[in-house]
Amino acid sequence: MKNIFFRNIFILSNLLLLSTCGNFGKNINLFTIEDDKTLGRQVAADIASKPEEFPILDRTKYAAAYDYLYGIRDKILNAGNVRFKNEFDWELFIIHNDSTLNAFCSPGGYIYFYTGILKFLDAEDQLAGVLGHEIAHADLRHSTRQITRMYGLQTLTRIVTSEESLPAQVLNGIIGLRFSRDHETEADGSSVHYLCPTNYDATGGAKFFEKIQALGGARMPEFLSTHPNPTNRIEHFHNQSTAHSCSGNNEYRERYQTFLKTLP
Repeated sequence: MKNIFFRNIFILSNLLLLSTCGNFGKNINLFTIEDDKTLGRQVAADIASKPEEFPILDRTKYAAAYDYLYGIRDKILNAGNVRFKNEFDWELFIIHNDSTLNAFCSPGGYIYFYTGILKFLDAEDQLAGVLGHEIAHADLRHSTRQITRMYGLQTLTRIVTSEESLPAQVLNGIIGLRFSRDHETEADGSSVHYLCPTNYDATGGAKFFEKIQALGGARMPEFLSTHPNPTNRIEHFHNQSTAHSCSGNNEYRERYQTFLKTLP
């Protein structure tokens, strides 16, 4: 109890200081690493309680699919550039929804892939690029940075001075949270940084946007409407790869096609 008291006093003193700054919340995060982990578990439990909305594939029945995803995850984490590799849980989930071209990550490293995006991609380096992007959202703590900015001084003061969990509307908001353009650009660059030491093509994430562009807007995911322009993102991936002198070039297309056969 004493630790909670002193932590709250520390946070409140900083809140009062930050509230006088014009750019409050832009790069500030009032949550601790433990808060991220706790919040991520709460979001995961909330998603698991809604199987009709989020039909998550059973880990036993689809063990081969999960083993494949976790193999890519481990390759990225063990490459050495993920800051909170050992602190966060880095759990992966597959949501059975072929019409949704999306993946998302909640705090603490809980990452969700819709089957729609998995079947849209056609090589392992592309999936690694997208996974690296989602890992970056957790590793850079974008969700709790965004919550700090969205809910501000009054709401967060009330939360930190109590022992209550975050309100339901905050939890629900995280699932559909739209990151800022700066956050998306950060995550794209970090995806390249994470993949660079591996033998993957570090610009694998750019290939997702190249495929999106090839559709001519026919199936443009709605969430991309608030994100940086795909053309700019593709260029950013390649610029970052050049800046980091990345040399990997493996795509693993055949292996990815085998993986797709393990999905429903």
